[in-house]
Amino acid sequence: MKLLFRIKDSSIFMKIMAVFLIVLLPLMMITLFINERGANSIQREVSRSTLNTTSFYLDSLDKEVERINRYLPNYVTDNDLLELAALGTDLTAYERANNITLIQKRLELMKNSSPFINEARAYVPKIDRTLLSQQYDTTLNREEFDAMQHESPFYSKPFIYWNNRLFITLQYPTTTFKDPIYLVGAELSVRKIKEALDQIAGSLNGETMLLNVEHGWDIRSNEQSTLYESMKAFIQQKWKEEKQEGYDIVEYNGERYLTVYKYSAVWSSYSVTCIPESTVLGPIQKYRQWFWWACGLAVVAALFFSYSLMKLMYRPLMKLIHAFRRVKQLNLTPVPIDRGHDEFGYLYQAFNDTVHSLKTLIEQNYEQQIRSQRSELKRLQSQINPHFLYNCFFVLCRLIKSEDKEKAYQFCLYIGEYFHFITRNDEDEIPLEMEVKHSSTYVEMQSICYGDRIQVFLDIESQPIRVPRLVLQPIIENAYKYAFGNMRGAGELWVHSEQVEDGVVISVEDNGDDLDDEKLNELCNRLANCTNHIDETTGLINVHRRIQLRYGDSYGLKLSRSELGGLKVRIHLGLE
Repeated sequence: MKLLFRIKDSSIFMKIMAVFLIVLLPLMMITLFINERGANSIQREVSRSTLNTTSFYLDSLDKEVERINRYLPNYVTDNDLLELAALGTDLTAYERANNITLIQKRLELMKNSSPFINEARAYVPKIDRTLLSQQYDTTLNREEFDAMQHESPFYSKPFIYWNNRLFITLQYPTTTFKDPIYLVGAELSVRKIKEALDQIAGSLNGETMLLNVEHGWDIRSNEQSTLYESMKAFIQQKWKEEKQEGYDIVEYNGERYLTVYKYSAVWSSYSVTCIPESTVLGPIQKYRQWFWWACGLAVVAALFFSYSLMKLMYRPLMKLIHAFRRVKQLNLTPVPIDRGHDEFGYLYQAFNDTVHSLKTLIEQNYEQQIRSQRSELKRLQSQINPHFLYNCFFVLCRLIKSEDKEKAYQFCLYIGEYFHFITRNDEDEIPLEMEVKHSSTYVEMQSICYGDRIQVFLDIESQPIRVPRLVLQPIIENAYKYAFGNMRGAGELWVHSEQVEDGVVISVEDNGDDLDDEKLNELCNRLANCTNHIDETTGLINVHRRIQLRYGDSYGLKLSRSELGGLKVRIHLGLE
């Protein structure tokens, strides 16, 4: 009884752990015992059975190969074949045809002597023929003939794997350091071998492979298998460990496979069989009754545990989750405290205290922050106008001195339009189309000053958005001042725009020749660190900071080398 009261007054974690262990620990022990005993028993029996089946079929294949190897020398020493290979074209047509017919009969006997022989053949380079058991009119495939020759003694390595085909060949003379005068071979039926391999574990949805580790060839019962690389690595490891047979568990793509392997000295290969563990452990019949009892107990335990978890933890957690969602939507409503002195009671009280603090901070700081940003924006914008006023009157004075009345008159009209734009309203944001028109007026003013020396290309698509005032014209002015001011040759200015996912980008490019990499890096560094120098608010930095105040730190200006050779300024503006 004391233990129950102690658990009641303990933490939520201790309550959940106590309920979980009291209910599920016996069930886990019973289930573990059943699964381990059943799985080990089934795996052991299936492994032994599969290994015995593998031994049976592998012994059958070994005997077939040994019988072929035993009778193949008799066909190599055939007198008719020796005479045909030695004399060749020196024989009369009748004698040659008669020898070929007799040889074909013996080749047919060889072919019919084993179901695993797909074709028997003799390669005779003297007459440029490959003699088959049935086909008469044949020619010698020189590439195939070269591939059939052994690099080692026949009795040590009789197999030759070439172009996905398996051969047992014997050449005459048998020495490997002389070119053979003829060669006799039996092409084994890969299909028959696959059928034999498929009999090993086909009923268990498994697959069998015959892997030759030394020469790297293989024959698989399932050519579409995805297990090949894993099985190959597994067998290579067993080859290094010099293990001849056994079984193990191999994991592939999150699944476990019962893998049975056996080495054949005749084939110099491993027979490896893979059976999904789910197939092996599926029909565990004798543990079914225990399994249903365990399932029933698990259902009762799950209901009890779910009810306890719902009451002790789920409902309080959901109350906190809903409260945090309200805070995310700026609905700072406290939650009612209906808990005692456990962790949730503490969390509820802490949440309510946090909500109260947030309300106080928002009331104190929000309006102050907005007023500060507004004041900063106005201060930055106001610094542009005196600078332009000075430049405009300087140019006008120069035109009057030159007595060019027409240009002076036109320039006065442009000044009027320019300052009408500056002073007609105090809006912080204007349509993009109005900003582009104001920049065009500025370009016309500069065209009067520079004449045809500077070519300007404006290609800005109209976008129905509002932008901060004076974000494009100061960038164009910067190009005239620094790129074209001391430039002797012709200047080019290209202003174009593009639509991006999160806004609009306007690019201003020039062909100025006074911008080296050092100056470009210096400009980029000043732009990146502009927030650390609050007093530096002219030119590019002015525009950059105003755009960031409006849209955020991911927007603003970005400097790079233009395709025209000078500076390229990308003005990244946000959407409405």
